[in-house]
Amino acid sequence: MIQKFHVDPDIAKAETLPAFFYRDPEVFEAIKNHIFYRTWQWVGDENLVSSKRQVYPFTLLDKYLTEPMVLTHDDEGKINCLSNVCTHRGNLVVKDASQSKKLICGYHGRRFQLDGAFEYMPEFKDTKDFPRPCDDLCQFPLRQWGPFLFAGLNPHFDFQQVLDVMNERVGFMPLHNFKLDKTRGKDYFVNAHWALYCDNYLEGFHIPFVHEDLNQVLDYGSYDTIIHEFCNLQIGYAEETEAVFELPENHIDYGKKIAAYYYWVFPNMMFNFYPWGVSVNIVQPLELNRTKVSFLSYVFDESKLDKGAGTGLDKVELEDEEVVEGVQKGVNSHFYKTGRFSPTREKGVHHFHGLLASFLNH
Repeated sequence: MIQKFHVDPDIAKAETLPAFFYRDPEVFEAIKNHIFYRTWQWVGDENLVSSKRQVYPFTLLDKYLTEPMVLTHDDEGKINCLSNVCTHRGNLVVKDASQSKKLICGYHGRRFQLDGAFEYMPEFKDTKDFPRPCDDLCQFPLRQWGPFLFAGLNPHFDFQQVLDVMNERVGFMPLHNFKLDKTRGKDYFVNAHWALYCDNYLEGFHIPFVHEDLNQVLDYGSYDTIIHEFCNLQIGYAEETEAVFELPENHIDYGKKIAAYYYWVFPNMMFNFYPWGVSVNIVQPLELNRTKVSFLSYVFDESKLDKGAGTGLDKVELEDEEVVEGVQKGVNSHFYKTGRFSPTREKGVHHFHGLLASFLNH
């Protein structure tokens, strides 16, 4: 039983999570069970199974959750997210992406429909009370936003709440026209706890001190953070009128010089919208002090690439990594216990710590 965590809801009184949160193996394991199993995760986009009868096996958060799953596009046009583990003896059902009318386990021939329903099993005629509902493949909740797919193992909140928040400001963008640019994708490996990476992302406080180039295109004085229940938004305002969103007249921010909308979704997803499209950042725990961060760029207007806040993302990432790895070394000190929050600049971090404590305590 891990120690209970408390983060005062009043940011002016609150202390950060204690240093042992970031260095205790038992807490790291508890995060898996209490947080990652109970929230939503990025799966990819609909092009993984763009046509009927396509199947796509994948592992959700390999090296951490390591959950075998499979996307299927059935004959009714529905995309399903299923367990890829055969309900007979636990073999993986689908090994490679392919076209398939059925899902058939290669071990003993158990057959499933593309929605996961059990269909047939040889040599089971004499088995009593068979099949049962547990012989179907487990079907996981799946949500789609534009081309993007999200799944939850046992989510404790409705992802539509998050989508409604993001749609308020970026719903005007032609999400279905966003195309994955594989040349701009990259995986980064950070020698730090995954939550420290999120801590850093969730505040613009460090921008003038760490990101010289980014600070030149953003108006730090106007930088804003808006808190929602399971996500939050940082709004980056531009110093100049170039490389800003062309917002429709009925938009909540119409007339403002918005350079970027930075959405964070609990616990580990970031969606950085720029006038050219979106940079999706997925933070994946690997070990207690080892994290994989995947950058995926979806572009719809190439003419706006490499301008304003949405340029030089690799440089910004490396600057962030250096800081986060420094903090990782610091929280291992016996002389650092906990810190305080800036009420004006660290609302996002305070929100994150409150959610972490709440999920871990229940």
